[in-house]
Amino acid sequence: MTATSMPTSEIHALLGAEAEALLTYEAKGFSKDTLHLPGPDYIDRVFAHSDRSPSVLRNYAHILGSGRLAGTGYLSIFPVDQGVEHSAGSSFAINPVYFDPENIVRLAYEGGCNCVTSTLGVLGSVARKWAHKIPFMVKLNHNEFLSYPNRYDQVMFASVEQAFEMGAIAVGATVYFGSEESTRQIQEVSAAFARAHELGMLTVLWCYTRNPAFKTKDVDYHVSADLSGQANHLGVTIGADIIKQKMPENNGGYTALKFGKTHPLVYSDLIPGDHPIEMTRYQLANCYMGRIGLINSGGASTSNDFAESVRTAVVNKRAGGMGLILGRRAFQRPFADGVKLLNALQDVYLDKSITIA
Repeated sequence: MTATSMPTSEIHALLGAEAEALLTYEAKGFSKDTLHLPGPDYIDRVFAHSDRSPSVLRNYAHILGSGRLAGTGYLSIFPVDQGVEHSAGSSFAINPVYFDPENIVRLAYEGGCNCVTSTLGVLGSVARKWAHKIPFMVKLNHNEFLSYPNRYDQVMFASVEQAFEMGAIAVGATVYFGSEESTRQIQEVSAAFARAHELGMLTVLWCYTRNPAFKTKDVDYHVSADLSGQANHLGVTIGADIIKQKMPENNGGYTALKFGKTHPLVYSDLIPGDHPIEMTRYQLANCYMGRIGLINSGGASTSNDFAESVRTAVVNKRAGGMGLILGRRAFQRPFADGVKLLNALQDVYLDKSITIA
């Protein structure tokens, strides 16, 4: 898992014309002094004041102490649930080696990740060989994508007890806030997270908005800062220890869609302008000002994966986030390149010259 860190100059080069705007920006909304930021002492300084048990704190420390980012307070998580969510064929045809679950875990391990996240079946099939070598997180629910016509509903595929018995120390789940099924999903995930905490396991919520009305002809407000921020606020309310959220791409979902409740100060003072660091910091503020960590997702694979992944990491880190959860961009490329990509985003968090905005 050893790798030479990318020099700062290479990070600058990958950011291209955005380098100065992203690396020198000073946030004007929420001051960094008001945030609970990641760091080597994060558990003692912040998380230990919560109602989580010593067993949860121990397992959180184990995850934070694993991989290339060990001891920094930052996270690089490798997630692969696309075999269910998108179909195995669409996900793994480019690299058929990932039909074998061991290669998923091996990429996370050799890529220096803190944790590997996947389905009950994927992790269970290799648990006795790998669960003691890299922290396991079982994703409990999924959007089953074989029904015709397609449905969009997260349903439970596994129990917390099954995850615990295989040696996993964390569980993850998704709630589609705003969907017709969200009430049931909230109840199911809240109960699962409560049980996970009883067993000493860490909980991570994929905190997504989903409603056809959130996407207009011109703008996709599923990734607006105000709506995704409120989704985060609901997610921490049901006991998530870490929030996983998509990187915000716009703002003003409440006002454009003319629903719900918001306030003009959200747009004038709390998120001044449309700088990605300001919008991501609003997401963090809704995670109890960083008392619950925010990790952003890497997104779909593109022709510019290295630059886009480094950009996402820089925005997350400078906003006060805790790290990235990146899967498709890494496994939909040759194995060695996947390792290099994971290392590249980790290098942003290892680079001490990249500081909180």
